[in-house]
Amino acid sequence: MTRVVVTGLGAVTALGSDWSSFSDAVHQGRSGIRVMHEWADIKGLNTQLGGPVDGFQLTGDYPRKKIRSMGRVSQLATVASRDALLMAGLLDDPLLTSGRTGIAYGSSTGSTDAAREFAQMLTDRDLTRITATTYIKMMSHTTAVNLGVFFEIKGRVYPTSSACTSGSQAIGYAYEAIASGRQDIMLAGGAEELCPTEAAVFDTFRSASTKNDTPNQTPSPFDAKRDGLVIGEGAGSLILESLEHAQARGADIYGEVVGFGTNSDGGHVTQPDSDSMQVTMQLALKDAGLQTSDIDYLNAHGTATQYGDVTESQASYAVFQDRVPVSSCKGHLGHSLGAGGAIEAWACLHMMRDGWVMPTLNLNQVDANCAPLQYVMGGVLTQSSVHMMSNNFAFGGINTSLIFKRYDG
Repeated sequence: MTRVVVTGLGAVTALGSDWSSFSDAVHQGRSGIRVMHEWADIKGLNTQLGGPVDGFQLTGDYPRKKIRSMGRVSQLATVASRDALLMAGLLDDPLLTSGRTGIAYGSSTGSTDAAREFAQMLTDRDLTRITATTYIKMMSHTTAVNLGVFFEIKGRVYPTSSACTSGSQAIGYAYEAIASGRQDIMLAGGAEELCPTEAAVFDTFRSASTKNDTPNQTPSPFDAKRDGLVIGEGAGSLILESLEHAQARGADIYGEVVGFGTNSDGGHVTQPDSDSMQVTMQLALKDAGLQTSDIDYLNAHGTATQYGDVTESQASYAVFQDRVPVSSCKGHLGHSLGAGGAIEAWACLHMMRDGWVMPTLNLNQVDANCAPLQYVMGGVLTQSSVHMMSNNFAFGGINTSLIFKRYDG
């Protein structure tokens, strides 16, 4: 199997769109969550919290012809991907159009403004608000398609729309495409735009946080006083490349993808299964040829829901016991759904190079029902890591586990 390395990284998050800004925010214990005053007039919506990318807009060289079919989710994906390609030294490179570069990218859904236009058409029986690009903005594979058109990428396209595993599944499938020799380079990741419909989904399940008066104190994954998740938005993009190809063109290498596991619970649509989660992690370890003792840090899905946190912690304990430091990014950013796994991969690769791991923000007292893991609390943990595992678990029982390795040449 071909070794797969990371040669470019990009992200757009509620705590900044470059690693320096994000790192500073984490070290200072800042939260990206705020009160969404824009939602105050939605009758029956209990949660008023979100993790938006405030002030986001396309700047620079974004030709109108290439962005007119983009809703916000595709715009977020494009900015993160442009940064990743720039870091990889591939922006405007002929390699993108060679057919040996592909895309694996996802989101939970397309842009909801476009979906609203179609819903209004059905309600009002009026097509006049629909344009030639409305569907392109709405469709579930809008990010993958728009990225392909914008960057003129002509290789394989893997659109992933699997809720909370959309970004991590995309990275895993991109890794497999290169490892099997079918592509030399892959643009991979996930994006999501913030919309009250997403918050409403979890509100109806009574699993969205309603600490509307204290936005900086929620969500609180694994905490005894957690009251649910908070929806966020953003995008994360990685450039994956075969080691041989990266070395041949003299690319800088920021890490390696060495393992991927994915499976399905085959059970309940919304209640995760601990045994199936455990199998996913074991599949990733087997794929990487590693033992549990080789993993130095576990980036948890950790959404701050009552059932999800307990189930995930039990699965993680079954694999690792209390040996490995564990934390979740979602205390800082909220749950950015299809973008979550990709942003978390971006963070893991940077933390691995910098020699620290982030804490779970707002985790003050571990829920007694959660397994006794080595939770990172209170502040940044300084440690050298060779291997990091990042897990995501989605509605429908779709599970993913990725393993990243520090690249030392």
